[in-house]
Amino acid sequence: MERKLSRQEASEAVQDHGWRYVLGTLQTAVPVGTLAQGITLAAEAVAACGDDADRHLRVDARPELAVFTLQSSEHATVTTVDVDLARRISAAVERSGFVPGPGLGAEGPRPVQVLEIAIDALDIAGIRPFWKAVLAYVDEAGAEGPEDALVDPVWQGPAVWFQQMDQPRPQRNRIHIDISVPHDEAPRRIEAALAAGGRLVSANRAPAFWVLADLEGNEACVTTWQGRDG
Repeated sequence: MERKLSRQEASEAVQDHGWRYVLGTLQTAVPVGTLAQGITLAAEAVAACGDDADRHLRVDARPELAVFTLQSSEHATVTTVDVDLARRISAAVERSGFVPGPGLGAEGPRPVQVLEIAIDALDIAGIRPFWKAVLAYVDEAGAEGPEDALVDPVWQGPAVWFQQMDQPRPQRNRIHIDISVPHDEAPRRIEAALAAGGRLVSANRAPAFWVLADLEGNEACVTTWQGRDG
C-alpha cells in the first residue's frame, strides 16, 4: 500500500542509491554526452516505472545531463512508491553504463536543487490571483488556502509561495529566492556564496534554512529538509 513518507524516511531510503530528498521530491542527475543518450535514459526510466511513470516521474533531458524527479502527483509528496521507483531507475541507469547521483562535488554541472520564489505580503489573498494569472500558474496539488504555493503546470518554472507579513517593510526586499538543496550540499553552497561576496544574515533556523544576502542586501535562502519536523 502506498504510504506518505516523512522527510527523514525519504532521505534515508534513497541516500545510497544516488538520489536526494529535496523539497518534497526525490532527485537524481545523470551526466550524459548527447541529447540522444539523455532521451534513451529517459525512456529506460519510464519503462522501469511501468504504469506508475505518469503519476510519479518527471524527466529533464539535455545534451549534457538528464535529471529525474519523483513525486506522487496525487499526494504532492514522496511516498513508498517513489522510493521503489527511484531504486528501479537507478538500476536501469547503471545497466546502461551510466551513474546516477545528486551531482555533489565534481559529479555534474551542479547539484540537484529546487528553486522557489517567496513573496512577502500583507494581503496574500489579494495579490495571489495576480501572480497566478500573470505567470499562467495553477494551484499546487492539495492546495486549501491562499498561503499555498502556485506551480508551473508544465514544471519548467519555480514555484511561487507567499509569506505573511504583520506590518509593511518598504525598505526591505519583499521578494526573495529559495534554493532548496540536498542536506549535504548546503555547507558547500553557503561557503561558496560567502566567498563570492555574500554575507550571512541569519542562521537562526538552520539547518532548515540560512538567510544570505548580496552586497546590496538582496536576500536568498539556502534551505534543506532538515530541522523542519517536530
